[in-house]
Amino acid sequence: MASAPSTVAHASLLISAHGRRSTSRPVSAVRTRSIVSASLAQIQAGLSASAEEISWVQTSYLIAEVVMIPLSGFLSRLLSTRVYFSLCAVGFALSSLLCGLAPNLELLIAFRVLQGLVAGPMIPLSQT
Repeated sequence: MASAPSTVAHASLLISAHGRRSTSRPVSAVRTRSIVSASLAQIQAGLSASAEEISWVQTSYLIAEVVMIPLSGFLSRLLSTRVYFSLCAVGFALSSLLCGLAPNLELLIAFRVLQGLVAGPMIPLSQT
């Protein structure tokens, strides 16, 4: 009988620290969404979460990302686009590591919110 995968085993799947500027959407934000979508069942088993509970892993990221997109223009003017994008890239890498190391569902959701808050601005900033 196979044992349920641990959250730590998913650290390598959730860590995606590209953060390179390009003319298209950042690969890291897109890759994170697709990796988490594809591995929700394994994460659910590893954290012993219900289907309703595990859906918050995806929902929390998306809400935080959508909230930050409109704010990115103001913050990039305040900090400069280069500095703000760099901070977001570093924040994304660190929040991805925290997601992979989260020992329970509550912390995973909190770290996914953090990840969405720093990933959201990378979408419009990569277009400038």
